Amino acid sequence: MYSNDPRTVITLDAGGTNLAFGAIKGNKYIVEPLVLPSNAENLDICLNTMVEGFSRIISQLDEKPVAISFAFPGPADYPNGIIGGYLPNFPSFRDGVALGPFLEEKFGIPVFINNDADLYAYGEALGGALPELNQKLAESNSNKQFRNLLAFTFGTGFGFGFVTDGELHIGDNSCVETFCQRHKLMPNVMVEEGVSIRAVKRVYAEESGSTDMTLTPKDIFDIAEGKRAGDQEAAKKAFATLGEVAGDAMATAVTFIDGVIVIGGGLSAAAKYIKPALLNEMRSKIHTLQGDSINRVQMKVYDLDNEAEFEEFAKGESRTIKVYGSEREVSYDPQKRIGVMFSKIGANTATSIGAYAFALNKIDKTEAAK
Repeated sequence: MYSNDPRTVITLDAGGTNLAFGAIKGNKYIVEPLVLPSNAENLDICLNTMVEGFSRIISQLDEKPVAISFAFPGPADYPNGIIGGYLPNFPSFRDGVALGPFLEEKFGIPVFINNDADLYAYGEALGGALPELNQKLAESNSNKQFRNLLAFTFGTGFGFGFVTDGELHIGDNSCVETFCQRHKLMPNVMVEEGVSIRAVKRVYAEESGSTDMTLTPKDIFDIAEGKRAGDQEAAKKAFATLGEVAGDAMATAVTFIDGVIVIGGGLSAAAKYIKPALLNEMRSKIHTLQGDSINRVQMKVYDLDNEAEFEEFAKGESRTIKVYGSEREVSYDPQKRIGVMFSKIGANTATSIGAYAFALNKIDKTEAAK
């Protein structure tokens, strides 16, 4: 969708440290991205930096963009473009800032702001994991196609968004979140304390006894790989624990939203150590009071990055059955199944595609309603 659209949208990925500006046409960047410091602790400087960044990008274009669309971390009144609330990365916005209306007055074009994880989900659903999966299923002569996608990000925090039938869901309060679920291993603690950069660092320190607080997840990954000195088993355990805790939260989410799962974000580079524990958790059992065991997730869970498992996933249990009272036969596949995969295009690209598509979708709907 929109891969051949001639319209240009200005994008921004707003982080607490940097603001990354770009321009997209047909799902592709058409100018060199621009990165400026966020200055998120000072509202005046931050807003002036945004105006500067958008202005510099627009000055490089041959035609006027149709919209500004960008990703913002944390809660907000996104439909009205108002940023406020609990914003650790943007402290100067906590009392409420009408950011969308401010930028619309400055540039005279529509401005759309959304949660970064929501736009990541939208990008993967329209131009990433979901269409790639369905194409691969069709090429495998499978009758199964998927319309629903749950997207999670592993990074500074634990982000979540979901898309059904091509529509992004943001809820009535722009508050589709997963970070505040319970932590499986510490039920009185939020799950993000187990699925984040700080979680990997903390578990490695606990397991290894290391007091080196300068270690990054990349350093810990290199220790797990044997490329850097350190406690290799503790490093593997740090990522496996993240997988277990994330798998528990995902099992809950996918029980309510029946769809395939895609994972992105910086920590996904350690997928080889995260995924086994994650899948093991999603495939685990729960029990009745009578002692019976049932699957935690009612659908069979496949690793879609594993070709052997994908082949089974594509095949399913398809067979033909006769229509009662006739010789007619119909195809029937009784196997309920979902899959888990890690992003191929990356969170940054998917988020930008999502921002682009969201703006054009909103513009098209507005035009159609006239």
